[in-house]
Amino acid sequence: MDNENPTVYAAEEVTRKDNFCVDDEDTAEPIDALEIFEIVRGIKDPEHPQTLEELRVLQIDDIIVNSKSKVVLVNMTPTVPHCSQVTLIGLCVRVKLLRCLTDKFKVDIKIAEGSHNQEEQANKQLNDKERVAAALENANLMEVVNNCILGIEPN
Repeated sequence: MDNENPTVYAAEEVTRKDNFCVDDEDTAEPIDALEIFEIVRGIKDPEHPQTLEELRVLQIDDIIVNSKSKVVLVNMTPTVPHCSQVTLIGLCVRVKLLRCLTDKFKVDIKIAEGSHNQEEQANKQLNDKERVAAALENANLMEVVNNCILGIEPN
């Protein structure tokens, strides 16, 4: 375990800054950072019983959505600069978003600049389609990912 005693924060109440009001039921509301945050905030850390929000690995201010170009960028901040679980956590975020968003969105997962010793390598791995596809085919890895997404506490 890389960080046996992480700082745990209370989950924050977040509200939508813009009041999207669409009169036409056939018109989809634009996806924003709050909606993305709501999707990923409850993912459990693979080593701790807390969520990524409670550990401040994920924060709403670190999510950028460009609705016009259909790109979602999620910046993650590991609890320690040597976190060995950073790519697993990023994979959990990516899988959850892939399951919840339409395939029209491109999802980028990045490690917050200066927050990890192997930031560049982790970013490359998290956004490499072939590596992600290979990870998704690994049954043992997907069991861990699914447990994190479903909120099942680590053993």
